[in-house]
Amino acid sequence: MYAIVEIAGQQFKVSKDQRLFVHRLASDVDAKVSFEKVLLIDNSGALTLGAPAIEGASVEAKVLQHLKGDKVIVFKKKRRKGYKKKNGHRQAFTQIIIENIVASGAAKKEVAPKKEATPKKEAAPKATKKAVVEVETVTEEVKPKATKAKKPKTEE
Repeated sequence: MYAIVEIAGQQFKVSKDQRLFVHRLASDVDAKVSFEKVLLIDNSGALTLGAPAIEGASVEAKVLQHLKGDKVIVFKKKRRKGYKKKNGHRQAFTQIIIENIVASGAAKKEVAPKKEATPKKEAAPKATKKAVVEVETVTEEVKPKATKAKKPKTEE
């Protein structure tokens, strides 16, 4: 039995007891994780295909360790310009082991009932004081600017 499941944005073909390196998961070591986005399940030749995912199917796994991958060197250069940049990158990975592949219709974990929201006490409306601002309007007489008389053009 195998399944194709999407984990951290990538699709993996997984089977029971398979060890797998995936992008870093936000889980503790020895924690159980469940992936709900199962795209395909093959159970001894009986294919179940989701559109896009299979309802009720999940893949259960256990986190073994967190580690970093090999260093990748990123080198940038522009010829004849004296420009060189060298950077390194180590991708963060999580090693998991697949413990179980649950097809749809199988027993799912019990969902805890949601707590009912208790009504909050309503606060008494506070009196707001509006500031009254008196605005005085000032009017000034605008005098037109004096214009200079133009000199008549004389022809020479």
